[in-house]
Amino acid sequence: MDLTQVEVAARIGISTPYIGHLESGKRHPSDKIVTRFAEVLGLGNRELFILANPHAEALISEPVAGTGSSWEQFQKDEKLRRLHNISNLEMEILSQVALMGDLQAPRDLIYILTTIRHAVGR
Repeated sequence: MDLTQVEVAARIGISTPYIGHLESGKRHPSDKIVTRFAEVLGLGNRELFILANPHAEALISEPVAGTGSSWEQFQKDEKLRRLHNISNLEMEILSQVALMGDLQAPRDLIYILTTIRHAVGR
């Protein structure tokens, strides 16, 4: 888009040095900042989130091996739930989401949870 760090920072409402830290990998943006970047730059939230958090790509791109439904796998994966700090209320919400249709893998629930958190500003 041929924008300077100063221009991007002004459009997003963050400091220019912070943009430099993001570019150099010294900092990782919050979900809120990723959303603002996506809006300002006209990019998709998911793709931008993966670019900003490369370690997260494995969670949303590789199916989790195991038996049972995606919801059952997700329920049993305590490490994944701790990693994403999923509350009991969020688990209840996700259980209802799981009833709505077929999920390809437990990672789909993480994507849905991230979307819900963005919508409520968490």
